[in-house]
Amino acid sequence: MSKIKKYTVKEKLFAHLETWRLYTVIWCGLVSFAGSCLVFNGFPPLRISLLAFIIPMMGWTAGLYLSDYLDRDLDSIQKPHRPIPSGRIKPKEALIIGAVFAITGFGLSILLGLKNIILVFVVAGLVFSYAKLSKSQGFFGNFNRGVVTVAAYFFGVFSIDPEISSIPIYIWILSLVFLFHDTNSNLVGAIRDMEGDKKGGYITFPVKYGIKKSVTVSFILTIIWLSITLYLPFKYDFVSNNFYYLMILDISILTILYVYLISSIRNYSRKKGLRFHEFFVIERVTLASAFIFGLVDVKIALIVYIASLHITAISQFTLRRRYEFEEKK
Repeated sequence: MSKIKKYTVKEKLFAHLETWRLYTVIWCGLVSFAGSCLVFNGFPPLRISLLAFIIPMMGWTAGLYLSDYLDRDLDSIQKPHRPIPSGRIKPKEALIIGAVFAITGFGLSILLGLKNIILVFVVAGLVFSYAKLSKSQGFFGNFNRGVVTVAAYFFGVFSIDPEISSIPIYIWILSLVFLFHDTNSNLVGAIRDMEGDKKGGYITFPVKYGIKKSVTVSFILTIIWLSITLYLPFKYDFVSNNFYYLMILDISILTILYVYLISSIRNYSRKKGLRFHEFFVIERVTLASAFIFGLVDVKIALIVYIASLHITAISQFTLRRRYEFEEKK
């Protein structure tokens, strides 16, 4: 009989840190915070700002535990080193810790308004449908993930507790930016997993249509969300010029990304696919922060941006490759 390996407390804690995937969670909090800043037309009261930032991240983390639990058989094919397949986190343990995050997030949402409480249940349904049903169903799964991010955006919008009729039209339209952006990001993320997804029977967009078509669709989605992002502030004049300064940086990152991706198609590898998505993760932090820069004091915006960027970059560097690829011993 094979012996069951026992892991130290440090190894267990590090496994949970991997599962949290801070390099994706920060984006969710930033989108929500940007939504609250847009409605408040500035920096909201600190209590609301913190709740708008933290609660969606707790819900997102709960969703990651659920997704990893449901994907444990698929991960055992291509990524047996991940926390659950490796045994560092037990399946029931993942469900329990995920539930703790979900319940805590729900409890904190009570401090806001009824709309936020309702959104918690909406997000829970969307996360479950993504992890259980749509993730393996091509573009529908990518779109479902985009809708989850839209829900995070509106969580921030409603944290200010505005009357629905008083919400400016541009705030509603801006939700399309986050819808198309995260649909795109999820599609690009699926490229690096196409080999394992194919073996596991997941019919993702890259599995069904290949890398070239996936890149083409990604580029079209980027043109759509970027056009909306630049047009709305110009049309409705609701942000300062600081927004445009950060968008110059965002567009520069996007340009480098697509040049790199297109040049890598012929010699594609999982590591190249991961590298592209890593830059995409940095870009989206810049995108959400651009709206914050356009609405609040530059010093506050800079602190939020630099802190988010550092957490995202450091967690990617220290955790993501370990999470995606088995370390050679």
